[in-house]
Amino acid sequence: MTEAVARFKWDTREVMKVTIYALLLVNFGLYMLDDIEAASHEMRNGGTLLDWMQAFATTIDESAWFVLLLLFELETHVLSDEIQERPWVVRLVHGVRLFCILFLAHSVYAFWIIYWDLAQAEAVQGATHLCQLLGQDLSFVRNVEYSVLTGENCNTLSTAGQFFYTEPGLVVSDAEGLAIETRLALVDWLEVVIWLLILATIEIMVRLQDRGITRGRLVTVIKGSKLVLYTCLWAMAAWWASLGHYYYAWDETLWIIGFIAIESNMNEWKKEIEAKEAGSAAPGLAESPTAATPAAESQAV
Repeated sequence: MTEAVARFKWDTREVMKVTIYALLLVNFGLYMLDDIEAASHEMRNGGTLLDWMQAFATTIDESAWFVLLLLFELETHVLSDEIQERPWVVRLVHGVRLFCILFLAHSVYAFWIIYWDLAQAEAVQGATHLCQLLGQDLSFVRNVEYSVLTGENCNTLSTAGQFFYTEPGLVVSDAEGLAIETRLALVDWLEVVIWLLILATIEIMVRLQDRGITRGRLVTVIKGSKLVLYTCLWAMAAWWASLGHYYYAWDETLWIIGFIAIESNMNEWKKEIEAKEAGSAAPGLAESPTAATPAAESQAV
């Protein structure tokens, strides 16, 4: 590790990567604050460990992805030589990565439950105006913006005549707000699934390049799949921006750039593998005493 750090060179590309990783760390802190804010409305009455993990699904998801990103940076760039020379380092990196993937599997479950609960949201009975819900210690949500329901804001938050529990007994919204929350929850779930598929493509490519494989039908399929997956993520970022969630779009952009940096590491690693193959193949042909050209063989016949 010390030797790898000593060899590390600070060029424009490395400065850009460190900047992206630092910004992602800042975003992680902001997402944690968002989860705390949402939990202050949704978890006022407490809950089980799974309930709290669901409430902080974004924080858990972000932290796992951040660790994975750093592990891929180590494996494909900073410690690429050391990892190939020391099997125990490979096992350690893969073990930590598996631990992070388990947390991401929980995120898939948690985001799906959030979406499913919203899709099955119950209507608030006997209320045709938001002000009729005063005195029940409720919050109102629309487009992930929470407001404690008070006499001062109940006339301005919504003019609808029907309301739904997005969190039973704690948070309500109108039909328009519920539709937005449901779509956002579905896109959150799809985003996690897409990132896991991207993770799978990178993992497969790392294993292939560990074996010196850089070409073939599988490699071509993986490249095409990644293009489709990253395009989907860009579309999600654009959709969030259209809803006014510029922060979500910015965060998605940072993550895409961060993983593009990993893809760049993979390409550099691929070039090194192919250069070594070319270097080892050329001398063998030149020095082989039995090597003969087709012309020489025909002459011999």
